[in-house]
Amino acid sequence: MPRFTANDIRAAHARIPVAFRDSPQFVHEGLSARLGVPVVVKLETLNPIRAFKGRGTWLAVDALVGEGRLGPHQAVVVASSGNFGQGVAYAGRALGVPVIVYVAESASDRKVRRMAALGATVVRTGRDFDEARVASERHVAERGGLLVVDGDDPRVAVGNGTLAVEVTDGVAAGDLPPLAAAFVPVGNGALIAGVGTWLRAASPATRVVGVGAQAAPSMQLSWRAGRPIETETADSYADGIACRVPVPEALDDMAEVVDDFILISETDLRAAEAELGAELGVTVEGAAAASWAGALASSPAGPALLVVTGSNVPRA
Repeated sequence: MPRFTANDIRAAHARIPVAFRDSPQFVHEGLSARLGVPVVVKLETLNPIRAFKGRGTWLAVDALVGEGRLGPHQAVVVASSGNFGQGVAYAGRALGVPVIVYVAESASDRKVRRMAALGATVVRTGRDFDEARVASERHVAERGGLLVVDGDDPRVAVGNGTLAVEVTDGVAAGDLPPLAAAFVPVGNGALIAGVGTWLRAASPATRVVGVGAQAAPSMQLSWRAGRPIETETADSYADGIACRVPVPEALDDMAEVVDDFILISETDLRAAEAELGAELGVTVEGAAAASWAGALASSPAGPALLVVTGSNVPRA
């Protein structure tokens, strides 16, 4: 049984704060000319944390507060490569919940500073995100708090899926063309699970294509195999899609709503980041550029959606 449905995503849209809702979406002429089909850009960078993660993290933290599981004396503990932690920190500050974020030793200084500025206690540990996640689990077991894992709590995916509601509403209104394909960067899977679930119901002709990094293939290998497959390393510079240990629940959520999953080289990711940033006139982080790199690698037959997921590059 699915953990959530398209109806859950539609109902959640009204509960997303206006700061994260109704982000810009439009057909970009330059990218369309380059790809040879209309390119719809969904720009999730113009919000308080400069990333889409504010949608799902708000929905999850707000629900847990409403259930009495989080509050001023009960911290939420998470692991993050940066954007998820910022989203949780933003919600925690607004809702009066202490936030503890575990990050890898190599985490972006810029993202760490922003999490701290939002009130989170940030702990650096481990060689990568997945080692930081183990440390967050150990913290809860030994010191208390409520662990929230990106990809595990279904409300994160539900909140993330609300961005796709806005896109299909734009299609229905005649503002955007019907989509042949949607290209979605995949980290822990909570974004494509939400987007894919919505599109399956509202736009079933749209192919949902996950995009990852060749240097961090665990999610693609796992999706193809139908079971979690860990890798020794996840060495992509695009930290938002550098997953080494899949979350089983996220893989289950993805199973029936993703049509294809492609991997992109580091060289092509960097080229896509530069081109997308120049065309849009905004900062684009590596993981966000995966959508454009995936579209270029796939040559879709009709209008393509690019989800531009964030603009939190490691340094200014």
